[in-house]
Amino acid sequence: MALSDFTYYRVISRNAALYGNKPAWHEAESGRFASFREIREMTDKLAAGLRAAGIGKGDRIGVVGKNSLEYFLLYGATAALGAVMLPINWRLSAGEIRFNLDDGQAKIVFTDQEFEKIIGEIKDGLPTVEHYLSLSDHGTALPPFSSLSIPAADFEPEDIPADSDFVIIHTAAVAGRPRGAMLSHANIVLSSLELIRAMALSDDDVHLNLLPLFHVGGLFMTISSFHAGASCLNMAKFDAAAAVDLISGQNASVLFDFAPILGAILEQSQKSGKDISALQKVIGLDSPETITRYQSSTGGTFYSFFGQTETSCLTTVSRYNDRPGSAGRPVLAAEVRLVDDDDRPVGDGETGEIVVRGPMIFKGYINLPQDTAQTFRNNWHHTGDLGRFDRDGFLFYMGRKPDKELIKPGGENVYPAEVENAILLHPAIARTVVFGVPDPKWKEGIKAVCELKDGCRLTARELIEFVGEKIARYKKPQYVEFVDAMPLLTNGAPDRKQVKLLFSSPDATPDQQSR
Repeated sequence: MALSDFTYYRVISRNAALYGNKPAWHEAESGRFASFREIREMTDKLAAGLRAAGIGKGDRIGVVGKNSLEYFLLYGATAALGAVMLPINWRLSAGEIRFNLDDGQAKIVFTDQEFEKIIGEIKDGLPTVEHYLSLSDHGTALPPFSSLSIPAADFEPEDIPADSDFVIIHTAAVAGRPRGAMLSHANIVLSSLELIRAMALSDDDVHLNLLPLFHVGGLFMTISSFHAGASCLNMAKFDAAAAVDLISGQNASVLFDFAPILGAILEQSQKSGKDISALQKVIGLDSPETITRYQSSTGGTFYSFFGQTETSCLTTVSRYNDRPGSAGRPVLAAEVRLVDDDDRPVGDGETGEIVVRGPMIFKGYINLPQDTAQTFRNNWHHTGDLGRFDRDGFLFYMGRKPDKELIKPGGENVYPAEVENAILLHPAIARTVVFGVPDPKWKEGIKAVCELKDGCRLTARELIEFVGEKIARYKKPQYVEFVDAMPLLTNGAPDRKQVKLLFSSPDATPDQQSR
């Protein structure tokens, strides 16, 4: 490791020396505290135990669990060894979890007790996994987490360059299968510095961690806050009443928001009468109404942004009030351009695909060299998102390219093809088209327009439950509309453009009967 390299483990070492006994992590449910110095000590002991278990440079560490101190420590121990974190969305189905662990070639897997049954069911499909351990020390049939913590007074981290692999985050299934995006230490550290700068994070802040550590927003907000010396007030799962109590009682000042999180907090604050004015910095995606209500009731600042897992979360950012409706201006370490279908820059004020380059761009998709090459063509990362710049350089998000259509219910990424494939498994379905529609709770909802096979009957609710058994339940449609005949192209495939034009209203309800 060169003198100029700065990995995530060096962030932990720096903060242990700089902040010492200052609280770094507070677990809301259990009440556990850990100082910055204790985080370093526990990280070293865990890393020593992992090394003794045969985990080293490049090995993948799978994690299926909710946010916890143990989960957070695994990121640090992984960084110390030059290993790679493979965090898994626990909301996925068993088959999807198996795919991601196998695709990432996990060598060791940690899991919460509530997911041990799922892990047991998919073990036969995970040939690379050598060890299974619990994220807890109690009520588990697996070896406890503490069994890997060994004395580490003389622990020395591995020498690794900053561009070494650090974390694989699987994105939504754009073409029927998830893609594992590989991020480096340099990606992580630089993104945290950008977020610290943009939001003026400091050691006076308290980050209310509501997003999961498998999500790029949850991971980067947590690491950025930690890097800034802020305390992390962690919740294993979001609950509006508990969040309001923590903001009012523990002076939580920062959070990352996806609808409906902030709206639920505001409603609960009004209902309970509890003061949440300590919450002064919120970044995320939400409706103008919710943002305005938050800022007027707390005096806080909402930050708008654009980014992807592939761009280390952040590409553009600004205070919402600087240009309402925009996604902000490019961060210091990102070059952003808008191009047409032939990769030629578009004119001022015109809409084009958002392409990005700079040191925050991910290293590529694991096991998918052709996808990586296509994404990186002409030496730019192609996001698949459309945008336009105004004369002051503020980016306005204009949706997805038709070939990369994406639905984002509550901050999760869902590609229509993935839902359509699950729907078509039902024996009564002849054709379907899935797309996003406005939703009052999730900002964007999932709608399925379906044509039944002759003589078949099916209710929307039955179909929704069927899909929820095949893929993650957050991917199932909230709205289903049955039609007598689907508009078709000359090749017999559904005419997506015409279907969306005719049936874009989300009015159909889960109780709608088949025709």
